[in-house]
Amino acid sequence: MYVADKWQDYELLDADSGKRLERWGKYTLVRPDPQVIWKGCASEKLWRSADAKYTRSKNGGGAWDEGAKMPEKWQIEYQRLGLKFVVRPTGFKHTGLFPEQAANWEWSYDLIKNSGRKIKLLNLFAYTGGATVAAAAAGASVCHVDASRGMVEQAKENAALSGLADAPIRYIVDDCKKFVEREIRRGNKYDAIIMDPPSYGRGPSGELWKLEDNIYDFVKLCANVISDTPLFVLVNSYTTGLSASTMGAVLSLAVKERFGGFVEAGEVGIPIHASKIVLPCGAAARWTAMKQ
Repeated sequence: MYVADKWQDYELLDADSGKRLERWGKYTLVRPDPQVIWKGCASEKLWRSADAKYTRSKNGGGAWDEGAKMPEKWQIEYQRLGLKFVVRPTGFKHTGLFPEQAANWEWSYDLIKNSGRKIKLLNLFAYTGGATVAAAAAGASVCHVDASRGMVEQAKENAALSGLADAPIRYIVDDCKKFVEREIRRGNKYDAIIMDPPSYGRGPSGELWKLEDNIYDFVKLCANVISDTPLFVLVNSYTTGLSASTMGAVLSLAVKERFGGFVEAGEVGIPIHASKIVLPCGAAARWTAMKQ
């Protein structure tokens, strides 16, 4: 398992009965998490002190409680890499950051920093840019692609907070598949690719995206923009039931068979302070040209 255990400004304090209690800088939040299937282990006093709680509605969706003691947004820092991020809780329980991805930020940062050359990186389904700012901080030039203009704007904000406003980051608001297809026609190549595709979604023409049905073809498509001197490919998945080994097999078939190299895969997780266990938060498959 790839464990994000180097945070100072974020902490998973406890997890119980389908919920997690988290500290985001100065504020503690309660959010639902379907992976937390155990019950009866929580410290009631600790949970009662939370600043805000998100509750799902029986009719779908949900909301933060009316008595929430948190601002609209605030900042936290991933101090090991000097990266700063905006925390902005939304009506969909999300905060604008997936802290477990710090394990992948560290991995990609080290590969880029130690490569001894300029790396050109493509970040697809790039969300608010955690991987983008980590790669840019390591010295890569980054093409950041996401279909949501709001997420791209927050990525720019995170880059500026991290002192990377003038870094070579190209921000693209576009459908990722259509963008890759155009890059293939233009002959553009990248030394590294990161992707964090959604479990479900719809394309610009209403076409349905379902990760388990589409990910192999998409990774195979992306292999056509990999350079002659590639460094790595990273694929993240939050789809329940799609194992890390399956994602690793996708990379083996779509990338390794063509470029050689090495594939590893595992769950991504965050340590729970109260119980000293690790909460699984999805999976990651990693291809590298050279064994690490």
